[in-house]
Amino acid sequence: MRRSAITTAITVALAALSTQALARDSIWIAGSSTVFPFSTAVAETFGRESSFPTPKVESLGTGGGFKLFCSGVGVDKSDISNASRAMKRSEYEQCQANGVTEITEVKFGYDGIAIANSKGAPVIDLTLSELWLALAKDVPNEAGEFVANPYKKWSEINANLPDAAIEVLGPPPTSGTRDAFVELAMEGGCNQFDAVKALKESDQDTHKAVCHGVREDGAFVEAGENDNLIVQKLVANPNALGIFGYSFLDQNGDKIQGARIAGVEPTFETIADGSYPVSRSIYFYVKNAHVGTIPGIAEYVAEFTNEKAWGPDGYLADKGLISLPDEMRASVAAKAQALAPMDQPSK
Repeated sequence: MRRSAITTAITVALAALSTQALARDSIWIAGSSTVFPFSTAVAETFGRESSFPTPKVESLGTGGGFKLFCSGVGVDKSDISNASRAMKRSEYEQCQANGVTEITEVKFGYDGIAIANSKGAPVIDLTLSELWLALAKDVPNEAGEFVANPYKKWSEINANLPDAAIEVLGPPPTSGTRDAFVELAMEGGCNQFDAVKALKESDQDTHKAVCHGVREDGAFVEAGENDNLIVQKLVANPNALGIFGYSFLDQNGDKIQGARIAGVEPTFETIADGSYPVSRSIYFYVKNAHVGTIPGIAEYVAEFTNEKAWGPDGYLADKGLISLPDEMRASVAAKAQALAPMDQPSK
């Protein structure tokens, strides 16, 4: 019965898409603010060098992009979703329930999550545990009990850190950068404490809440999906730190500088070789039901996965993209250009 209902929903949606096709003749891309500059560069090149209109690219955050993408099939739904993390199983299931049954996943490169401050301030060097102590909602006291975060200044965590108020500007919960930062940096830092390690074995839900919980007392400021706004605030306040993708740091190197994490500076090389602790893969997802109805989708995918774009010397490298290894790039390109459907995510 459920399979029949989904089949009917897909048939109705595709019929609506075909009859309304003239309402939209250009590709609609939405999602991650980190992927936005890469996708925009490809869209502009595609519009300039092909016979198709320039695609519309929107920065909604990874979560917001998936919500729109998975809401159904039709000209009022996006064709491609940009993401700074992999699609979650729950998001995939939402897509399936709404008739978005065939999706092509394209992992197109790597990015690091930068912790940055103004060029006018000293370069800061943080460990993941110090970063977690600064931003966690609850932290362990000397008795190993979890209490509301008492730290107001960096120097209270480590006397070698600045004697300045903790103020970190970062992305909202809908952002893939926020998800990746919490999983890679926050959880990486909290697991270095014995009290938290014990929780991981005894109570996984509490462990996740402790590791992923971000303080809400003003030390962490949600700055929205506009990374340019974060840069402006960092320039205005040399004591503040900001969180965003490395590519954005690279594009604004005249105004801001990356903090070292455990002594490692965020660079192309350290992110590519994995020595920078807060590195991740970046993606886009294609709604296969729209291919052939919305003009140019397959051709856009071919442009994005062309060596002149995403290769080590391609034009996306100028935007800060860190390319996949050669063999992986060839394999991903073949699957992407064949629009091979992805499997259900494991988590």
